[in-house]
Amino acid sequence: MPAASLLPLFGSAPGPGTLGGPAGSGAGGGGRKAASPGAFRLTEKFVLLLVFSAFITLCFGAIFFLPDSSKLLSGVFFHSAALQPPPPPPGGQPRAPPQPGGGPAAAVAAGGAGSLERIRADHERALREAKETLQKLPEEIRRDIRQDKEKLLQDARDRKEAGAPGLPQRLFRQPVGAVGQEPADPDVRQRREKIKEMMKHAWDNYKRYAWGLNELKPISKQGHSSNLFGNIQGATIVDALDTLYIMEMKEEFKEAKEWVEKNLDFNVNAEISVFEVNIRFVGGLLSAYYLSGEEVFRKKAVELGEKLLPAFNTPTGIPWALLNIKSGIGRNWPWASGGSSILAEFGTLHLEFVHLSHLSGNPVFAEKVMNIRKVLNRLDKPEGLYPNYLNPSSGQWGQHHVSIGGLGDSFYEYLLKAWLMSDKTDEDGKKMYYDAVQAIEAHLIRKSGGGLTYIAEWKGGLLEHKMGHLTCFAGGMFALGADGAPNDKTGHHIELGAEIARTCHESYDRTRMKLGPEAFRFDGGVEAIATRQNEKYYILRPEVIETYMYMWRLTHDPKYRQWGWEAVEALEKHCRVDGGYSGIRDVYNNHESHDDVQQSFFLSETLKYLYLLFSEDDLLPFEHWVFNTEAHPLPILHKDDGNKEENQK
Repeated sequence: MPAASLLPLFGSAPGPGTLGGPAGSGAGGGGRKAASPGAFRLTEKFVLLLVFSAFITLCFGAIFFLPDSSKLLSGVFFHSAALQPPPPPPGGQPRAPPQPGGGPAAAVAAGGAGSLERIRADHERALREAKETLQKLPEEIRRDIRQDKEKLLQDARDRKEAGAPGLPQRLFRQPVGAVGQEPADPDVRQRREKIKEMMKHAWDNYKRYAWGLNELKPISKQGHSSNLFGNIQGATIVDALDTLYIMEMKEEFKEAKEWVEKNLDFNVNAEISVFEVNIRFVGGLLSAYYLSGEEVFRKKAVELGEKLLPAFNTPTGIPWALLNIKSGIGRNWPWASGGSSILAEFGTLHLEFVHLSHLSGNPVFAEKVMNIRKVLNRLDKPEGLYPNYLNPSSGQWGQHHVSIGGLGDSFYEYLLKAWLMSDKTDEDGKKMYYDAVQAIEAHLIRKSGGGLTYIAEWKGGLLEHKMGHLTCFAGGMFALGADGAPNDKTGHHIELGAEIARTCHESYDRTRMKLGPEAFRFDGGVEAIATRQNEKYYILRPEVIETYMYMWRLTHDPKYRQWGWEAVEALEKHCRVDGGYSGIRDVYNNHESHDDVQQSFFLSETLKYLYLLFSEDDLLPFEHWVFNTEAHPLPILHKDDGNKEENQK
């Protein structure tokens, strides 16, 4: 505001010696008239002129001569009395609060000459600060500005962290079997080293051509994106963390951890698959924390888990398949039986969410997945089977399609592993699993004319004699659950696992490339062979090798290591390219046609299961660990874990 425009405001204040009454009043009518704008004494005019001259000089100096004028001007305008309460008046009585609209003129009007003195003192202090600033070198001024900005940012971060509930302190204990011994057999040791070299080839090319993106296109040598993860990036990094750790690839693990710390961001406006983000990102972060003890992984896992919670906001609590993690709005796949949720998707959250509650101290995660159990237990199951579709609004089944492969597979896996992970205290999960296996044996498991055991699909009471590559995980599942099987059926479940392993090996062996198709059939005179073009591809899937690993650990039959090595040789011959590893469009063809995608689960599952197959049993032993459906190891929550932690605090 120009100085001249301020002068009339000062004219309304009573000058020294006035009586403060109405104009013309005074003793006997002889008092002076009230001061007019032109009635200031010479001393007052001089003071005002000095103040306004200093003000104008300071403004022009700040604008034209300082490298960062905003810092100086902010000190001039806002540093003084506005931020510091004035000293109390004599006698210690509190000063009346300033009235709305008050500025320098209002302060003078309210306080008379005392207010004017305070304004003069404040401006003199500002002038001294300005003079000190002008005497500094430009580098010093820039340094001061930078330090002030950093302090403001740190203060803002501190306020944010103080306002958010923190994670409880947790004493990290070195896990059992995070790193195992070298294999005693030199041939096995050499084969394991080869698998580690495969991991390095896949990782180095991802780092070279697609670092920070979700996946790699090894032929094109660029990044590959999938709408499963929305705008969340780094799927391969998070998926590979635990594989890097157990293979003792320490530098690679360190650089992956640093990327997670600095770049993994869940604050995106995008729709994601709750299932895929849970098994790959939440599972990968949890596993990395349990193996390494690095707090960043626990923090990121819980942060992401909290962002997934709105998916459960349905009338039944059965979560949506898709969720916008910014808006919290969910929906289901449009093709899924009248807006239904999918059994394998909402049934494959239990392991991770129980661990989220364990690590965060927040029971809401476990409560959400236990509610899913309650809904399922209230429903009638056709022939004891679980259909693949469930409406989250009505709580009723969709079409009666049952599969132990796609759409259903990992639901059954998680029933068994929930029981194992609870240190065999989750009796509800145990009962649900063995009841389901009994129904599967009665209605879905069949034997071909050539003696191959397979698991068919069930559609409204009719069987489709098809088995998917995804279904091949079930051999390992049956064997893993054999020890708890009721009615002395342990041997039967081991045998069932072995028969499924043999069938799935045949599906590999009957192709030209010795890699299994996406699905294979047992009708029309064919057995364990894909008959449709859209079922002949192989996308680096792990399920057959997963079953080999379980069967080796539980039986130590050497054929499983031999079958696993056959798969390694086929991968190296047909899937390895200069830029990584690629899937194959037709495993029955004489010549490779690559799909140009290195799936993140190739590093997380396929290579990890191969590495474990050629490792000693002390690496991630089954009595201490379970694997989520993305092969991320999670520790068994032993009954005395809580007491141990309390005693060590």
